[in-house]
Amino acid sequence: MNLNQENMKKLMLLITFTVLLLVGVQRLDVVLGAVGFLWNICWPFALGGAMAFVLNVPMSALEKKWFPKKDLPGHKLQGKLARPLSLAGALVLVCAVIAVVIFVVVPELSATFGSLGSTVEAFLPKAQVWLEELFDDNQQITAWLETIELNWEKMIETALSFFRNGAGSVLSSTVTVAKTIISAVTTFFIALVFSFYILLQKERLGAQGEKLLRAILPAKKVEYILHVCSLSHRTFSSFITGQCLEAVILGVMFFVSMSILRFPYALLVGILVAFTALIPVFGAFIGCVVGAFLILMVNPMQALGFVILFFVLQQLEGNLIYPHVVGNSVGLPSIWVLAAVTVGGSLMGIVGMLVFIPLASVIYALVREWVYKRLEGKG
Repeated sequence: MNLNQENMKKLMLLITFTVLLLVGVQRLDVVLGAVGFLWNICWPFALGGAMAFVLNVPMSALEKKWFPKKDLPGHKLQGKLARPLSLAGALVLVCAVIAVVIFVVVPELSATFGSLGSTVEAFLPKAQVWLEELFDDNQQITAWLETIELNWEKMIETALSFFRNGAGSVLSSTVTVAKTIISAVTTFFIALVFSFYILLQKERLGAQGEKLLRAILPAKKVEYILHVCSLSHRTFSSFITGQCLEAVILGVMFFVSMSILRFPYALLVGILVAFTALIPVFGAFIGCVVGAFLILMVNPMQALGFVILFFVLQQLEGNLIYPHVVGNSVGLPSIWVLAAVTVGGSLMGIVGMLVFIPLASVIYALVREWVYKRLEGKG
């Protein structure tokens, strides 16, 4: 090999990388600690970037709808006001959705759990009678049900004793909880302000990033990186839109079907299912558990009917609506949507479910492009 200046530079970089890799493997705990420390510092900004990406979807839609002529000559005022007003509209829209969930779901749940003690006390004798009628032919089960007695005074005394004994540990952990809450609130507001800066100056930041890439990397690699970034942006934006559309469809399905069948809490369960359905495929099960519990306190048979209705609608939504709505929005076939949700949920939980569908779509599109180029090269 000719040891000219260029080859010597590559050789020195290779030796440096090898030494750093060996040191990192030997002191893995130090490396992981440093990575964790840096991640804690960067976390508010990473969260702000994620919030900006989500808010950019409604903001861009409102900007195109409200200010279609902002880039034309003679509309400088629209050009200056378009971004701030669109951002404000997107924030109002997101806050309105959250407010609907809070003011409809939370009060109903609070009222239900507030009267839970009296409701359960009135429900258990009914349930005992219902089970006796159900198992009337089985004398052993009937005799066992008749022997069930609940001593509410003893149960309350046991609960109070537990709270008294645990008061010390609760008091000692109050400071830690307060610190955690303050830290979380501070992180949230830093991320929110950072997301505003990103959204208000996204074109300038994008141009600066492109200049940085062109200054460091060859032109061909820069074009490919920009292509991957553009594809990822379109895919993730389409996924957010499709996921919200699918959640609205599922919530309306539950509200209409429960209203027709005269189930209680139709509006509450519909909104709750729509909100939890933002978690791909499996999120609606959370709404099912809460809805079944609420209906169980009113009528056990209707709760059983609600569970059956849920599984019917869930099969319809999971096998027909979701893969087509979300799958089409991200350009991913239905089978890969289900595979991405399963793998993402196994590796990273709820976050993995949200991320792996658009990520799989980007990988699918890039692999498809590579295969087509290889096939064209082979004629």
